[in-house]
Amino acid sequence: MRPERARIDPTSPRLLCVIGILVILLFTEPAEAARLKDMASVKGVRPNQIIGYGLVVGLQGTGDKSRTLFTTQSLKSLLARMGIAVGPDLIRVKNVAAVMVTASLPPFARAGSTINAVVSSIGDAKSLDGGMLLMTPLRGNDGEIYAIAQGAISIGGFSVEGGGASVSQNHPTVGTLVGGAIVEREVGYSLAGKREFEIALHEPDFTTAMRTADSINQAFSQTVARARDSGTLDITIPEAFRGDVVGFLARVEMLDIAPDRKARIILNERTGTVVMGDAVRIGTVAVSHGNLTVVVNRTNQVSQPAPFSQGETARLQNTEIETFEEKSHLSVIEQNVTIGELVRALNAMGTTPTDLISIILAIKASGALSADVEMM
Repeated sequence: MRPERARIDPTSPRLLCVIGILVILLFTEPAEAARLKDMASVKGVRPNQIIGYGLVVGLQGTGDKSRTLFTTQSLKSLLARMGIAVGPDLIRVKNVAAVMVTASLPPFARAGSTINAVVSSIGDAKSLDGGMLLMTPLRGNDGEIYAIAQGAISIGGFSVEGGGASVSQNHPTVGTLVGGAIVEREVGYSLAGKREFEIALHEPDFTTAMRTADSINQAFSQTVARARDSGTLDITIPEAFRGDVVGFLARVEMLDIAPDRKARIILNERTGTVVMGDAVRIGTVAVSHGNLTVVVNRTNQVSQPAPFSQGETARLQNTEIETFEEKSHLSVIEQNVTIGELVRALNAMGTTPTDLISIILAIKASGALSADVEMM
């Protein structure tokens, strides 16, 4: 007599949930080629961050309150430089806000060119809408002034209050100064006379570094690139391009490279977000996942003492806890599942993000998932 085999209901929601998590199991397909300029940068050719402290004026009563001391002190100093002596105790304005101004100085930015800046309130201002940033020097990490910012602020939102109610859209305490910062000092970097330079990959990878070096060498029919490590390539400018370094770099950055993506899964339990690439692989594994439901019931009762007794009336709270767990089936997940099958399974069963994240972490812990799992 043969033993009876356990049967698994193919329409079971739990089984569909198990099948649904197979969305992480994708064949590794050839990576799409990308321009080298989108994958790497030339060492030394980078933006520099600059920052400054300033005042925004012209607000409609939405500025910092008088108890914001650094705002009143800054306004007092500004008026003093203009020959107006006013004590900080006498300043009672609501149309001024103290702000931090930040900007990114692009490489090769020349004196006189304009860049965008971001203006952010650092006090208790309610809105920067309609404000005007006064002349604010922007300094680098070395303390030198590289740009001067001034102009009208655009916030793309609003904040309205009245009658005990308030309505706001977007973020009214942060605005943009479009082209409002003028470059005053250039960052010294020149390509003239360069014979060698380095290329840094944004995502270091040994395979990608070797592919990049091979593509550059093939493009110029000589050995001009060598991978130093997983993230750096040493480039020697050919003799034919010694007088045209810009042209050489332009040809290099337009080369199409097929990067080798690392298998990675990003999980965010707070938002239920799961992001994964096509390089994720899995080995054969058996998965069973059931839902555990906990029900907590609290009942308030009153304990009344007997007549003519010395007792006191007391309130009692009774708590009952019950747990329910849905039945789940053990399912064997095989290798070589296509992306089409996975997508169809997900659409058919409606797996919750919490279940999906839990199963991914469990498969990773079992050693069957060949990918890095990062929690956000």
